[in-house]
Amino acid sequence: MGDLPSLTMVTERAEPAPRPLSITNALLTDGRTVTVRLADGLVHAIDAPTQPGDDVLDADGRLLLPAMAEAHAHLDKAFLAETVPNPTGDLMGAILAIDAARDRITLADTEERAERAARLIAANGATAIRTHADIITANGFTSLTALLAVRDRLRDLVHIEVIALSGWPSVGPAAAEQQALLREAVAMGVDGIGGCPHLEDDPAAANDLFLTIAAESGLPVDLHTDETLVPERFALEDLADRVLATGFPHRVAASHCVSLGMQPEAVQRRVAEKVAAAGISVIALPSSNLFLQGRDQQHAMPRALTAIRALREAGVNLAAGADNLQDPFNPVGRGDCLETASLMVMAGHQLPAQAYHSVSAAVRRLMGLPAAAVSPGATADLVLIPAASVREAIALAPAGRIVIRGGRRVDGW
Repeated sequence: MGDLPSLTMVTERAEPAPRPLSITNALLTDGRTVTVRLADGLVHAIDAPTQPGDDVLDADGRLLLPAMAEAHAHLDKAFLAETVPNPTGDLMGAILAIDAARDRITLADTEERAERAARLIAANGATAIRTHADIITANGFTSLTALLAVRDRLRDLVHIEVIALSGWPSVGPAAAEQQALLREAVAMGVDGIGGCPHLEDDPAAANDLFLTIAAESGLPVDLHTDETLVPERFALEDLADRVLATGFPHRVAASHCVSLGMQPEAVQRRVAEKVAAAGISVIALPSSNLFLQGRDQQHAMPRALTAIRALREAGVNLAAGADNLQDPFNPVGRGDCLETASLMVMAGHQLPAQAYHSVSAAVRRLMGLPAAAVSPGATADLVLIPAASVREAIALAPAGRIVIRGGRRVDGW
């Protein structure tokens, strides 16, 4: 498969090195129960004795896995389901409900809900979160200001990336104010550029704009791409063509990509190969798309997922995220990457190991984070889950997890 355009890993503020940590009685996926020693933020040794001076954590037989990561969140909207209902249950119903409630959503409220959501996701085993922040004329920088504050405040708990989610129109004669907002968001310190080309009159022009601003700013791109079952709304191929033609040097992700799943298989394969060649990661978002899409097609209702098989076969880095958490776009959700993995098994036809990869290693790759794994030399972002296997962990989503970030135990609450 094509390599991601940028191989530069994300670096974070230097923290004092934690004391070496020996995790005893840890169950590995191969069935062994061992001691795993962590030092200098890395996995130092497997099945090695505890050293004098080590902190010791008894795993009590819990399964030791790479930590999870949330690929796609909207922390600014979390926990609005009770106060901002979506009576129609579809995508435009959710968008209109949020827009109608903007005057009631304060900065303080947004920050409190976002932090509560981030802590929940972290407590459930994620050590990294990518969230989108609405940047629209009706909302100004309320969402962005709140999420940047949460990102910085929780820096020692969880790595958070904030993507500027541009409203529309971002292209055309009425786009000047929206473009100015997006450029100001860059100056405020966002971690990436986002938007919704499929909602624009000219999706291709929107792709070009977002790539241009990102290139000028030296930032990655994560676009809400083709979040629709309408086959004709299909801008993913144009995005891949532009990345290939320009040699865009930063990481690119395409979230949703629902209409790819509505294309004939030959088109799916052709576009998937281009996406792989361009090094674009695709983020499947089963929970919100299953809720929002397909309501008008009661006969042979589509699953509203991207073309998972074609993307995997082409070698695309395929991740999965929860998208929304108890808001008008998804009234339920537990803030748990294992819930997303379960949906990738049931609705996406993935085997448990593939599903777990989509909410762990694949997400870290698209975020440019160093690989986390239960192997010597890997980043010591790990989670201990009271389960006998990856399959059982996804099936039961048990409580009692222990989260390790950078070689030290962290507590979301």
